[in-house]
Amino acid sequence: MHRIIFHIDVNSAFLSWSAVDRLEHGETLDIRTIPAIIGGDSATRHGVVLAKSVPAKAYKIVTGEPVANALRKCPTLMLVPPDHAMYQRKSHALMELLHTYTDDIEQLSIDECFLDFTPIAHRYESPLAAAKIISANIKSRFGFTVNIGIAPNKLLAKMASDFTKPDRIHTLFPDEIAKKMWPLPVDDLYMVGHSSARLKALGIRTIGELAATDPDYLRQEFKSHGTLMWEYANGIGDDHVHSTKREAKGIGNSTTLKEDARTLADAKKVLLSLSESVSIRLRKEKMLAQSITVEIRYHDFTNTSHQCSLLSATNTTDALYKTAVSLFQQLWNSE
Repeated sequence: MHRIIFHIDVNSAFLSWSAVDRLEHGETLDIRTIPAIIGGDSATRHGVVLAKSVPAKAYKIVTGEPVANALRKCPTLMLVPPDHAMYQRKSHALMELLHTYTDDIEQLSIDECFLDFTPIAHRYESPLAAAKIISANIKSRFGFTVNIGIAPNKLLAKMASDFTKPDRIHTLFPDEIAKKMWPLPVDDLYMVGHSSARLKALGIRTIGELAATDPDYLRQEFKSHGTLMWEYANGIGDDHVHSTKREAKGIGNSTTLKEDARTLADAKKVLLSLSESVSIRLRKEKMLAQSITVEIRYHDFTNTSHQCSLLSATNTTDALYKTAVSLFQQLWNSE
């Protein structure tokens, strides 16, 4: 059979994951049902919109715009701060579930991936039937939804998953391109980006018009990017999923103190001990750490955590310790 690729994309990932996390921690209001955004600070009105709910979209709030603008559009807008450590956990759980179907998975970003359905096609009635099973499993297991695009290559699968949202499954096979993709604005084509304004100035306004344009002319105007845009407009793209080994479980260590740490000096002693333990294990496994997380559990058993990525991966005690102290100081409420 021809190759079949799925593109799986979490619907408004940061907002969905925050909504699910809040519900899991006893909140009764689902922020997906009200005008809400992830990002910024309601007091300072600084920052940008990282994700938005469907009701917020009705106010023409867009991802990437300043929070102050969004609040002017909707004064009752609810602002929820991002929690990147939690997003990483949700993403990891999703990828772990998808790996139960196949290891032929290429993670594109924290909230999307390609899955090569071809080797497991014999297990299912059809690609659409399999996509419905995967989608329903994600929803029932985790409480958030995904869009799934089904196509013979990665480009078309990604285009398909961007059709109507949320919680939808779309196909985009070669015989569907003219009907489903060509009428779309040229801006919607993957990888067009900043070239869209220039394409429109040349009278090319839809993906279909781009597909019908002489590729030599596009190459003259845009060089190699012109060829790429023409190929994408005609549905030509890579069909190989570059699967990688599953991400190793994080290496970590924690301790419960006999008495509360009341000063930064007390905490630093603990952080040094934990950093040494983790660095020893990293070196033993011949691994490097690219991302560091610090979590604090207070006397009332509330938890808080903070994470950052390192410019250079490391397994040295000193580097881990310095980063851990910095994260701790950003987190600690002095109790």
